[in-house]
Amino acid sequence: MSAPHAWIRPTGPAARTGGFVLVAGMLLLLVLTVLALGMFRSVGLDGLIGGNIRDKQRAVQAAESAEQYAEWWLTSSNNSVYNVITCTQLVNANQGQGQVCTNPLNTVVANVASVPWMANGAPIGTTYTPAGMTVAAGGGMGNYFAVPTFYVSLLGPAPGGVGTIYQIDAVGYGGSPESVSVVETTFQVSPGIQDLTQQ
Repeated sequence: MSAPHAWIRPTGPAARTGGFVLVAGMLLLLVLTVLALGMFRSVGLDGLIGGNIRDKQRAVQAAESAEQYAEWWLTSSNNSVYNVITCTQLVNANQGQGQVCTNPLNTVVANVASVPWMANGAPIGTTYTPAGMTVAAGGGMGNYFAVPTFYVSLLGPAPGGVGTIYQIDAVGYGGSPESVSVVETTFQVSPGIQDLTQQ
């Protein structure tokens, strides 16, 4: 049998540094933990910002697609001449419907940026669903919250009397009602402009 070991308590400079190393190690561990938590929070916030930017871009693209369709529609089959009315309802461009309004949008609604556009409690304008767009109630990942809508206002003859000026307002949504974009353009249709795909 071997003799029992006696515990010897160290004395001198080595004994005094043992506590300091422990405290320094704990402080270093605390600093690293705070840095790691900050990094994870930053990554999560960057993801949210990126998602919001993507959804806003989807809303802008939806509004611009409706605006471009309205421009094409105005130059097709004399639509700018035959469909001029006082607009009071919502029609569907995908069903071949369209309208040019004698009442400008800013006289119908108090604020063009306040959507959906309503007149006397009913939606107004023309809806247009581009090919491949999925619209679902409530929006969500990969879906759009609502169908893009445009409103064409007749402004009058172009300067010099050649052609007619129209104002086109369009609204598009991303995946939620908070991601919405409203665009506006002024468009001139001159005599002799014709959509060649209609021949």
